[in-house]
Parts: sequence; structure tokens; C-alpha cells
Amino acid sequence: MLSDEPTGMNNISIITEFLLMEFSNTRELQVFHAVLFLLIYLAALMGNLLTIGAIITDSHLHTPMYFFLSNLSLLDICTISVTLPKFVVNSLSGIHSLSILGCAVQIFFFTFFASAEFALLIAMSYDRFVAICHPLHYGTIMNPARCLWAASGSWLSGFMHSAIHIVHMFHKPFRGSNVIHQFFCDVPHLLKVLTTDVFHTEFILVATSLSVFIFCFAFLIASYARIFSTVLKIPSVEGRYKSISTCSPQLIILLLFIVALMLAIITNTSDTSPIQNLLIALSYTTLPPLINPIIYSLRNQKITVAMGKMIRRMIYSLCSKT
Repeated sequence: MLSDEPTGMNNISIITEFLLMEFSNTRELQVFHAVLFLLIYLAALMGNLLTIGAIITDSHLHTPMYFFLSNLSLLDICTISVTLPKFVVNSLSGIHSLSILGCAVQIFFFTFFASAEFALLIAMSYDRFVAICHPLHYGTIMNPARCLWAASGSWLSGFMHSAIHIVHMFHKPFRGSNVIHQFFCDVPHLLKVLTTDVFHTEFILVATSLSVFIFCFAFLIASYARIFSTVLKIPSVEGRYKSISTCSPQLIILLLFIVALMLAIITNTSDTSPIQNLLIALSYTTLPPLINPIIYSLRNQKITVAMGKMIRRMIYSLCSKT
């Protein structure tokens, strides 16, 4: 929705709500997309909930690595819940408008959870660094208090980074087209409809994100360089494989996260097709929460065993009640 404000001889259209574009104008395809995304959402939700449940119910998994993993699964649930349920409802109801407040809330929480997840992956890489490079001091360094502080710091850093985005993006009204060619209120598309200080706002946002990213990336490079140099010194092949297998899931997820982030930053939304914009958005909104539990659960025998025990207990409990 647009409202006109007289300013001298001209009328300036100020945006009061946004219009999220559908992938198709055909009703049947809209319903198909809604069902498809609902199934993706439920799969990601189930995978991450099973991971959290297995870690909580199995005392053998009450270690720093699995504590961080449970936080990662919780962040995955929160991240994917910001975008997909709203899209499914919009597709089924045929309503594609989103208020300024709704857009701000969506951007705030998505940036919050995504930034916190990246910070948590940094903490998880440090945990693997200590476990492999300083195994004798692991229990002392990664004590429960320090793990709690690391996880809390990840959530807090995500909140602060998100707050910076919201303050700089929503401190002035939006003018121009209110159409967002995406299935949710996405930052790159929203920057296109800001007021005359677009360059200043975009520069602050990109500079803030890149400065944090470069610092974290340098830390990751240094950590994994030390990890791999230590692993190569292990005499037995079995020992090297075991050490690599404990840190490879974090490394795979980090690489996926970094690639998705770089695509989101460097891609010019004006030069890409709607399908390309969709695929890029899916790479950082839907793909990580969907594949994270697959990477961890299917590759980790302890978690799969704990999941099996938990599911058997649930089935036994339901059968005993009937």
C-alpha cells in the first residue's frame, strides 16, 4: 500500500506495506509450492527436534560438543520458522501483503538467528580445536561455565548485529515500489526501496557484516590450520580418521554457510532472474536448517543410537498407556 504526502508541488509516495511476489500466478502451482515448502519445513523441524531430544535424553551426550550442537539445532528451528510458515500461509490464503512492522520483525529475527548461528559455529570450531590440539586440557578449558558463556555470547552477538541492521534500515520511510521479488522480506531486495540515503545505509550494513565476517573467517582459518597440522602428526590412520570425523561436520556446515553468505552479499538482485533469486535465498534460509541434522545425525553413531533409544521409549510409553 502507498500513501501520498504533499511536499510543495509534488506528491511523494511513502510505502506503508510491502507486496511479496509469488513464484507463479497459477493457483494450482501456488498450492503446490505451499505443500512443498510445508514438507521441507516439517522435515527440518523433525530432524532438529530429534537431534535436540536425543542429546537431552542421553546422558552420554552431555558434553560440550553436543551442547553446542543442541544450540545449533535450536537456532536452525528458529531460523527456518521465520520465513517458511508465513510463506505457506500466504500461498494458501492468497494474501501476499506484509506490513512495515511485519517486515521489520521478519528481518530482525532472521538476521538475529542467522548471525547467532554463525557465531555458534565459530565456538564449535574452537571446541574442536581444543579437543584435538589440547586434549589433556580439554576438560579444564571447555568447562560447563565457559561453554554456557560461549553459547550465550553467540546469541547476544546475533541480537546486537540484528539490532544494527534494523536501526539503520527502518529509521526513515520507504519510497518507490513496494514490490519485493522474494517469498519473504529479504534485506538485498528491501535496500532497493530505501530513501535517498540508500548508499549510506547499504555501506554501513555491508561494512559491519564484512568486518565481522573477515575477523571470524581469519580465526577459522587459523584454527583449522592448527587442527589439520595436529591431525597429520597422529601416527595411526584410525586416529587421524577419528579426529577428522569429529570436526568435518562443522567444517562442511561452515563452508555451506560461508558460500550462501557470499552469494547473498555479492549478488546483484537487479541482474538475476526470479528463479536465481529464489535459489540464492533458499541456500541461506532453508538449506542449512534442513541438512544440518542430516550431516550430524547420519554421520554420528552416538546420536543415531540415542535417537533410536528415545523413539523406542516413546513408542513403549504410548503402547503402555493404551
